[in-house]
Order: sequence, then structure tokens, then C-alpha cells
Amino acid sequence: MTYTDDAKGLQEDLVRLRRDLHRIPEIGLDLPRTQERVLAALDGLPLEISTGRELNSVVAVLRGTGGPEAGADRADGAAGAAGAGGAAAAAGPVVLLRADMDALPVVERTGRDFVADGPNMHACGHDLHTAMLVGAAQLLSARRDRLAGDVVFMFQPGEEGQDGAGHMIREGVLDAAGPRVVGAYGLHVMSSRVPRGRFVSRPGTFMAGADEIQVTVRGAGAHGSLPHTGKDPIPVACEMVVALQSLVTRKFDIFDPVVITVGAFHAGTASNIIPDDATFHVTMRSFSRASREKMLLVVVDLLNGLASAYGCAVDITYKEQYPPTVNHAAEVDFLEEVTREVHGEERFERLENPVPGAEDFSRVLEEVPGTYAFLGACTTDDLEHAPSNHSPLADFDDSVLGDGASLLAELADRRLARG
Repeated sequence: MTYTDDAKGLQEDLVRLRRDLHRIPEIGLDLPRTQERVLAALDGLPLEISTGRELNSVVAVLRGTGGPEAGADRADGAAGAAGAGGAAAAAGPVVLLRADMDALPVVERTGRDFVADGPNMHACGHDLHTAMLVGAAQLLSARRDRLAGDVVFMFQPGEEGQDGAGHMIREGVLDAAGPRVVGAYGLHVMSSRVPRGRFVSRPGTFMAGADEIQVTVRGAGAHGSLPHTGKDPIPVACEMVVALQSLVTRKFDIFDPVVITVGAFHAGTASNIIPDDATFHVTMRSFSRASREKMLLVVVDLLNGLASAYGCAVDITYKEQYPPTVNHAAEVDFLEEVTREVHGEERFERLENPVPGAEDFSRVLEEVPGTYAFLGACTTDDLEHAPSNHSPLADFDDSVLGDGASLLAELADRRLARG
């Protein structure tokens, strides 16, 4: 029996868990009901479990009892090179598997019979991630006598903008088993673009970094019929918005691109009143550390210069979000070989270009070797027109749960076997 065979027996339980989680979506770092459900699903497994101090995270450690000899025996047939990780401890190396658990402030409109009731929704599929990681914990626990090291299961809140991964790293998740993690793996389901059941990744930059700025132009209010008596902040702010788009094409290498989007603009109360202030919010996406650092400098210089030219002041509030998600090349090779061997040659695809979405698993990959991958969970074959992640219509196919769980288990087992 293989992990894939075992996962077939878990499929119904994983679907039930996923749908239970879908009905109780919680956002941010505070996920008490979700945490409770995860703890219940892990109950009875041979795990060392701890919960977060500042957030509703769950960390579970499985101690493998296979020993170095068992790992050496299995390493002969293990797929691929697993990347650098440093010398393993005497008790064996440690691998980390991660799932994010939080939802989004989106009102669901899928019409499913397990639809979320309220203002929140698992529109990004984190309920599937959580169920798959529970499944991996069950699969590996049943075979702990063959594991040549330990596995850390990282159940993380706050991926959607609250830096839950950063919080968990500061609380010690990468050292939860004692020795430092030598390999880290995570999956993210996609409700569109990726064919159902296909695993997708790439070496190097896989996803963008993301940061935000809030800009407030400070002018001086006046009557709309006498604009020369005030300092109108609205045209200044409008010119800033347009200039930011020109900045992208004139300050950055087209082969190391950035994306700047103004998603909110607020000013004024009436057509004949010049307001004191105008405010807009910006998201900035980058694919390298160099462009990310440069972007903040040149954007701030541009905004200050335009404000000064018009005799206004400007307040700029910067909010760092996530660095680019950079996969380790050897770990992507390992992921590809394991996926093709376990699930079939056609089930893995290498992306040509990075994805402009952002992800805080990037924090983990800055610290330890590993890789992140997408798993297609589209409910239709019309990939281009299916609602995307974060849509109130986003829907995910539960049939991928067993394959996701079994791949995570295989990755952990085989990576430990390599020492």
C-alpha cells in the first residue's frame, strides 16, 4: 500500500472536514473555531501539539521512529535531489509541511449546500489546504515507523495580509522539533487557470512580493468657484496616480518588472467644495529583492516631488507585506520527480513566468530550503472563465484533497530518507 492508496480511504473524511471548515470561515490571526476543529481532527494521533501564544496557530510534531538505517534503505529509490539543508541531527532531519487556515471578508455567492453563512468566505481555498495537511498528518502518523526523522505540521492563521508565517517563525515553528527544518513544502489550490489535479511550480521566483502605501495629499480647502484661494489636493493626487504608471516603465528593467495599482481613492464631499485632503491607497508588486527596495525609494521621491511642485504636503505610510516567494531549484526538481512518479507524468507542469500574487510562505523559504506549488482544483474545464481565487463565486473541487495529502506525505517521507 502506498500513501496514495491510503489517501483514497481518507477522502470522504477529508471532504467532510473541508466542508465543516468552509462553514465557519474566520479571518486574520484569531481563528478559535478553526483551531478547535483542527485540534479535534488531530486528536488521537501520535503528535506533540502546541498552539500559538499571539495567534490561533497549531504546530504538531511527528517523531519518526524509522531511524537512520531505515532512511538509508529507502533513499536508494527516492526521487530527485532534495537541496541543501545542513547536517542532520543524530535523531534524523526535520521536514516542515504547511497549510494556511484563514478566510477572506467576502460574502459567498457559490450556492453550494455548505455555503458560509455571514460576511466571510474561504474564497482562497485555505479550507482545502487545512484538510490536506490534516490528511498528511494522518498518513504519516500511520507510517511513523518508516520515517527517518521528524515532521512539523504548520497550521497557520493570517496569510491574507497579517503575516501569520512571520508570527509563527518568531514563535519558533522552524525549530519546533529541536533541529532546524531542512526542507519545507506547501500547496495552494487554484479555482481557475490550472487544470484540475495538476501540480504547478517553478524554480526561482514563483510569486511576487507585495507592499502597500497610503498617500494623503495635504492641501487647503476653498470654494469651488475660487480655486486660486486654496490648494486643491485632488489634481495633485490625480497626477500622482498617473505618474506612478509612467514610473513603472521608466525606472524599472522590463525583465525585472514591477506592478503598481491604485485600488482606492477618496477625496471631497461636494462638487463645489475643494477639500483639504485627498487620499489614495497603492499596492506594489515586485519579483526581486532589488526591485522591491528600489520601488519604495523612487515612489516616495516621486510623491514628495509632485507635492512640493504644487505647494502641498504629502503623508506617506508604508506597510511592508511579503517578500517574493522564491523556490529553491533543487527542491523544485525533487517535487517534480516525486509528483511524476506518484501521480503520473502529466500531473506536473513548470510555469514559464512567476505569478503576481503574493504569499507569506515566502518567509519560510527565506529561512530554509523548500518549494511552494499550486494544485488545480477548478470545478470546470473552462479554466479561463472560471471564477478566480478571492471571488465570491470561487469554487473548488474536493476531489483533489486525497492527492494533495498524499503528495505532502510522500515529500516528507522521501526528504527525510535522504537525510
